[in-house]
Amino acid sequence: MMSSSILIVGALAGLVVIVVLALLFRKGNVVDLTTPTETKPDWMRQNPPAETVAATLADGKGVQVFDHDEGERLAAPFAEQIEDIIQARLTEHPELSKYKLDFGTAPEGGLEIYVNGERYLAVDELPEDGLRALVKEAIAIWQKTN
Repeated sequence: MMSSSILIVGALAGLVVIVVLALLFRKGNVVDLTTPTETKPDWMRQNPPAETVAATLADGKGVQVFDHDEGERLAAPFAEQIEDIIQARLTEHPELSKYKLDFGTAPEGGLEIYVNGERYLAVDELPEDGLRALVKEAIAIWQKTN
């Protein structure tokens, strides 16, 4: 009688521990990227720029750290966020609508800027003053949000 009581109590205690651990793991996998808190890892403490949030929501992806569209070159998340800012600002600059910008990561890890398919390795190499100014403006906006 005593040994069956111990087994029942042990089984209940084990079940409680399993339920508590399952709840902790489940809660630990939920990350809210839209609310800054001090409990997130350093790389997640800032919200993505509003332009990135708008782009990912428009694509039906929900809120993500960066927006990468099919057919684009993949770049580091910060560069993809800057690209999102540029794409949002291009509508304010119809004179620049002839340019298609895409950021990529070079094999050695540096930033590549593609303008209408042509590769540039620095902002100052871009083919037009207005385009250089727009990219520099987007970088400044990104720096303020991070």
